Amino acid sequence: MEILTFLILLALFATVVSLGWGIGSMAHGGKYDNKHDIQFMSARLAFQGTAIVLILIATVISLS
Repeated sequence: MEILTFLILLALFATVVSLGWGIGSMAHGGKYDNKHDIQFMSARLAFQGTAIVLILIATVISLS
């Protein structure tokens, strides 16, 4: 279970970091934001989805 907890925390941290980069990109604006906005959004959604799946797996394991 320790590895699963570590993976959940890593996915949550990656979600927060990608969200921060996306917000920073929007605040900066310009060409950089236009070029990378979809990449930051996609990365955040992927990390967030991974975190949710890992949390569900941990919940199922703990209920067993």
